[in-house]
Amino acid sequence: MVKKNACVFISGRGSNLKNLIMRSREYNFPINIKLIVTNNKNAKGITYAKKNSIPYIIINTKLRYYEHNLIQILNKNKISLICLAGYMKIISKNFLNIFRKRIINIHPSLLPKLKGLNTFERALKNKESKTGCTVHHVSEKLDSGRIISQKSFYINRDDNEKILKEKTQILEYRVFPEAIIKLFRNN
Repeated sequence: MVKKNACVFISGRGSNLKNLIMRSREYNFPINIKLIVTNNKNAKGITYAKKNSIPYIIINTKLRYYEHNLIQILNKNKISLICLAGYMKIISKNFLNIFRKRIINIHPSLLPKLKGLNTFERALKNKESKTGCTVHHVSEKLDSGRIISQKSFYINRDDNEKILKEKTQILEYRVFPEAIIKLFRNN
């Protein structure tokens, strides 16, 4: 199997990154993580890059030409797929046009419900009966791209934000790799 080169964008802990790295080591998993990008020099997920000898770059999104330089680096590494895993920055229209249909994101709700931030708090406030996570293509509208895969669970009466986050992350570790497999199976 010829694996495609992938890049993972993170901003925080990197738990989905860790899971994708582990899965990418499997013979029949379709991607090989060649690069990790973060906009947070203190992102804990950088430790997974170091532990696994995966090159990483820290981008300063306040610099005017950061995106131009990033595009060159991604092209140099022949990146076929960009996975947003807790990346807390909006992707520009120009960047989306260049990597059209090659950027996916994992979101902690059942899209199209609860787009944006604070999904666990809003799920409880809205008295949702169930929630989960969604992997979707990234588009110009926030959390509105074509859905690739979703997983859900029912919310119990005694669940709080912390419990919802834990349950959602367990599902994310399954759905993100499944969505990547599905993407390459359909190509």
